[in-house]
Amino acid sequence: MKYGLNIPQNGALDFLSLGALVHRLDPGIVPFRKASECHIHVSGGEFNCAANLSDCFRLKTGVVTAMVDYPIGDLIAERVRAMGVKSFYKQFKHNGVNGPNMATVYSDRGFGVRPPVVFYNRSNEAAAQLKPGDFDWNAIFSSGVRWFHSGGIFAALSETTGELIIEGMQAAKAAGAVTSFDLNYRAKLWNIWGGQKRAQSVIRRIIANVDVLVGNEEDLQMGLGIPGPEAGSRSKLDPDAFLGMIDQVVKKFPQIKIVATTLREVHSTNRHSWGAVAWINGQSFVSPTCELDVYDRVGGGDGFASGLFYSLLTGEPEQEAVNLGWAHGALLTTFPGDTTMATVEQVRAFAKGGSARIQR
Repeated sequence: MKYGLNIPQNGALDFLSLGALVHRLDPGIVPFRKASECHIHVSGGEFNCAANLSDCFRLKTGVVTAMVDYPIGDLIAERVRAMGVKSFYKQFKHNGVNGPNMATVYSDRGFGVRPPVVFYNRSNEAAAQLKPGDFDWNAIFSSGVRWFHSGGIFAALSETTGELIIEGMQAAKAAGAVTSFDLNYRAKLWNIWGGQKRAQSVIRRIIANVDVLVGNEEDLQMGLGIPGPEAGSRSKLDPDAFLGMIDQVVKKFPQIKIVATTLREVHSTNRHSWGAVAWINGQSFVSPTCELDVYDRVGGGDGFASGLFYSLLTGEPEQEAVNLGWAHGALLTTFPGDTTMATVEQVRAFAKGGSARIQR
């Protein structure tokens, strides 16, 4: 047993995530009120990890989610296939007028002193209608799944999605898989149907089934109700505040063996200081810090989680696991869109101190 986890050595899938697929409209540095064109990125906090682990890290991955039978669904499903992710869909039929829909996320990239702006259209979203009983977990896990993952964005979509996560987590544990959860607390989503109090009630029930937790200080405070330092009271690159909250997390949820997060100091939209920290089975590990020239910051946290999960699945030393997650998250911010365009060789080179010198 390594890292305090009993990770299965084999399985038809190395990694399986449960969450919502979305399409993100990106007008680049132009704000939406002046935009004349957009790029379309396929995303979803949970899907991003499966896509990154497949495309960059060459693992066998899958996603459990909703899919709507209309052109936007076709577009999204094509991108899922292109990233090499196996799909387990509950299909919904679009009525040609108002849904059900695949959610739209609107996110410009900002520039300099102007931050990115993110807002949603999740009206009549198919994924929000998912509920316990929609998937045959015994069949999904029958061929072996090593790692099962979900996140707080999906949990926040409706009164039934959190219950579905719990059902999936329990099925994963029964099948011997390691489980992980990214808190990803989004007040806008939770405020629609219950707010912070309801969020904590749901998330705590989910976390009772989780081995590996991803989330920053704010996520731990808002999503789990763990007391922590006041915002802005210290440098965001200082890992001590985060590590100081771990004892309380583990006291409430003693089955958790790993808690990890990124550390980010935002100097401007395009210039960040970037680090990462993880508590692994009683020991703390901190990455190097680098200065990032950011092209598109969306998905950097999922990039870190993906690199960390890959390292744990492949048995890397703890410090190397944190460094590889940190390196992949950093590289991901240099690409457009929410999912990776890096190779595992590039990630390893950067984690070892690689430079931006031209590669010939």
